[in-house]
Amino acid sequence: MFRVDLGQNRLARLTQKRFFDLNLREREHLQEWLANQPDALGEELLIIQKEFDGFEETRERLDLLALDKDGNLVVIENKLDDSGRDVTWQALKYTAYVSSLKKTQIVDIYQQYLDRFCDGGNAVIRLCDFLEVEDLAEVSLNRDNDQRMFFIAAHFRREVTATALWLLSRGIQVKCFKVTPFTLDQELIIDIQQIIPTPEAADFMISMSSKDGEEKAAQDTQKLRHKLRKEFWGQALAKLRADGVALYQNVSPGQDHWVSAGSGVSSCVYSLIFARDEIRVELSIQRGEAVENKWFFDHLVVEKDTIEDAFGSPLDWRRMDERKASRIIFAEPVDGYDRANWPGMAAWLSDNVRKFEAAFKEPLARLNRQFRSGHSEAL
Repeated sequence: MFRVDLGQNRLARLTQKRFFDLNLREREHLQEWLANQPDALGEELLIIQKEFDGFEETRERLDLLALDKDGNLVVIENKLDDSGRDVTWQALKYTAYVSSLKKTQIVDIYQQYLDRFCDGGNAVIRLCDFLEVEDLAEVSLNRDNDQRMFFIAAHFRREVTATALWLLSRGIQVKCFKVTPFTLDQELIIDIQQIIPTPEAADFMISMSSKDGEEKAAQDTQKLRHKLRKEFWGQALAKLRADGVALYQNVSPGQDHWVSAGSGVSSCVYSLIFARDEIRVELSIQRGEAVENKWFFDHLVVEKDTIEDAFGSPLDWRRMDERKASRIIFAEPVDGYDRANWPGMAAWLSDNVRKFEAAFKEPLARLNRQFRSGHSEAL
């Protein structure tokens, strides 16, 4: 680092020092500098306590406790020439401790700080001023898991930086600041640089962490759906076998939302569907050519009244002109992911698929014979 001598048009090199060589101490010096000028850490912060030890069943002390402009608690751990190996573990403990603090507790902590170090003042009014609100009731403080950790040291050990980067990748808000003392003649100069994440990379890392979080949540949701489906089909298929429904006797429980069985007509299948909000039985006409599917569907529609009388209820006839396949459906709304509903759902599927097959068996077989004999006027 250099100082510019404009008069001589020259650079004067500053001498880098160690805090130890300058007889500077962590609590008496570095901590006080940051407590009185917290924006040296690159953003507006409100220091609400020093040497905070208000943890149940432990007398450990965190260096500085602050609030950011979003009302999140910030745990600030200061070291001097060396970060040490355990600073991340210490900060994680402290962050876990403060994560349960409620708004009233935070106000009390700040009031104690004002009374002890700032000659008093009204904590609520100062918090409102800092957060730029009229009433403290308008904002949440220390919500969810949005606590942050700041580490300050002249040198960071590899195990500390590796841990900080790993925490960042998991969505934990961490910053590391390298603080370096310099001297020039009798003048002491402190350089504070954010090194993790670098300011240029911070937004990118936050967006990537958010993306990773969304993808993991989606993966976890998918795994849960697969597990539920397999469990449900285990119960439902057992019920069908117990009721003598032969259609699915060779089908094993799987993770799909459907199970299917042949109808005796190529690529026309009886499907059972398990969804979050409904179950259904359906005839899916899914031959290789759309014109064939529509031929079978249209000829079944001609017999719609007879088929529905045989089944005992109106059906949902979906020709689906924009798609290759066609479907005929009977559905029931349910809370499918509530296991308590599964026995009733399995019984509903068992009862209705038997009636469904009985209603369609003869018309399908007759139309299949007609189709195969080459008398289809549609082809």
